[in-house]
Amino acid sequence: MTQPVSTAPATVALFDACPFFEKALAYGVAHGIIDQAKLDAICTDAPKGMVQIARYFGNENLRPDLEKAKDRIVNLVSLTLEHSSGGDLHQAALSLRDHSFMSRSKAASDMLKSLLAMPQNTHFGMNEAGGFNDTQIPHLAKWTLRSLADYQLELSKRSQVERVIQAAIWFANELGLDADELEEAGKDAEAVIRTGLLMMATRRTDMPDWVAFDKAISALRKKYGSDQEAFQPALPKQLPPEFKAIVETIRASILADLPKMLDASLPTRRLFDQTPAFMGRYFWLEDGLSEVDHFDRTASEAWNKATGGHNDEGSLMTLFLSVAAASTPKTLLTEKGAAALVRKIRKSGLKPELATQFINEHAPAVHQDAYLRMWDDFVEESANTLTSDFDYELKDAINLLRLECNVS
Repeated sequence: MTQPVSTAPATVALFDACPFFEKALAYGVAHGIIDQAKLDAICTDAPKGMVQIARYFGNENLRPDLEKAKDRIVNLVSLTLEHSSGGDLHQAALSLRDHSFMSRSKAASDMLKSLLAMPQNTHFGMNEAGGFNDTQIPHLAKWTLRSLADYQLELSKRSQVERVIQAAIWFANELGLDADELEEAGKDAEAVIRTGLLMMATRRTDMPDWVAFDKAISALRKKYGSDQEAFQPALPKQLPPEFKAIVETIRASILADLPKMLDASLPTRRLFDQTPAFMGRYFWLEDGLSEVDHFDRTASEAWNKATGGHNDEGSLMTLFLSVAAASTPKTLLTEKGAAALVRKIRKSGLKPELATQFINEHAPAVHQDAYLRMWDDFVEESANTLTSDFDYELKDAINLLRLECNVS
């Protein structure tokens, strides 16, 4: 006797293919969690939400945009319910009962905006600061139609990137460098961590410029020779627990580099700054003046290197102020660089004597007196503004730099 064909698998498959919102809604109605009043409220809120979403991503008067908005709002509510309930339909139905339909949509939108505001890569200076902004709306439009699994995968990736960046900032802070200076340097966070581990392992207390980095590598080669086993940089004892797994992985990469790092036959500059596999792999502060002094350049060579041939008043004042702040000498600042320079001055103080010394040692003799007068006048007129504790938003200081220096 022929058995009747069961339609159960097809029914289950169809049900499983439904958005999670529909599953939670059906479950809530079937189990008496969601009543008619709640269903009426959802039917009232949903069209309003669709219009708002269509307006945000396109045009609420165009049918295709409204159709897409319907898919988006259902998916957004599904994301919130599935994420908050862990896939438990009973908990999702309770959430749908206890909160408005629009609030579940907004919660997912906020969740996605936070995701998109997280860094995508570990290179300082390549991630936008300040959270979600309008330029990311096209990316948000795509994510409003993605699944929870997609969201969780992306969140995991970006969270890992964020932890690497935070670990690098921790090392920088321990070695006297703040996050703004890392942004300005524009290097990979992993490079900062590698150098941080090396400096701490060799008991140095500052993030190095090239001269100090070169000396550190030379000291390691002299002390350990080719004995790689003898040099095993350890994790700092004060390293926060949340960074240990990340830093341990990066420490392993240093151990892999040791054969070449300890090879005295390889000039350090050629290895770290000219060998493709090592370029950008370690971090040092760009300090042209330190290198000039290290290689005993003449005064004219040092001046030309620092000014880059720019001898207008704005360029020179930018250079002198950078030197007086014990920062990387520059003749042109970005808006972000100007803000970082002011913060450094307020954190570490302005040292006019450094610029005075630089002028005396490196400026062309025929112009030294004029440059010194120009610098002294600037300090007398501007020091209070640059060091003021009352200019919380840096507005006065930045306006001053725009007027007196080169800020693009």
